[in-house]
Amino acid sequence: MQCQFNTNIIMLTERQEDILEKSIQLIAEKGIQGFTTKNLSKAIGISEPAIYRHFKGKTEILLTILDNFKQMANMLSGMMAENKMNAKGKISFMFNNMVGMFTENPAMVSVIFSEEIFKNEDILRNKIVEILNKNEETVERIIKNGQKNNEIRKDINEKTLALMIMGSLRLLVKKWDLENYKFNLKSEGKLLIEGMSKILS
Repeated sequence: MQCQFNTNIIMLTERQEDILEKSIQLIAEKGIQGFTTKNLSKAIGISEPAIYRHFKGKTEILLTILDNFKQMANMLSGMMAENKMNAKGKISFMFNNMVGMFTENPAMVSVIFSEEIFKNEDILRNKIVEILNKNEETVERIIKNGQKNNEIRKDINEKTLALMIMGSLRLLVKKWDLENYKFNLKSEGKLLIEGMSKILS
């Protein structure tokens, strides 16, 4: 089973889904400076006032994208709580799902990992922090349970190990994005999680 980004997680109209998809593509191509209602209306083929009939503005569009991502993080966390795999299996599953999501939706990297978007908007910054914290908490919980079951090393605390795992994922995905997706993210992700598994032992 694989958990991928899906705009249907939050109930949206077909036009709203189209606006979100075009917004993500626009940010990936032109950066946050190019994410204007004028450029967005051209990309979609509708007037600027028509956009405001579906969203209040750019901030609400970004919040909707992040809310969807947050719901996916919550869903993945719930799946891991119920799954009977061992700790390393759960971490590998989470890692592979995140890599798979970015592989299928490369433009999402420009939104999720763009500090430029969030640094001047408290509401957006707080939302991305919620997402990062949820993923870290999920990994921390998995590691802590793995330590109790003698599946994972105990000489490093769960918070540090979780930070190492999530930080490694972020660096790999961002490098892939900056290099215009020239290497196979899934293959490199597999190698990375295999290396992390040795560190966790």
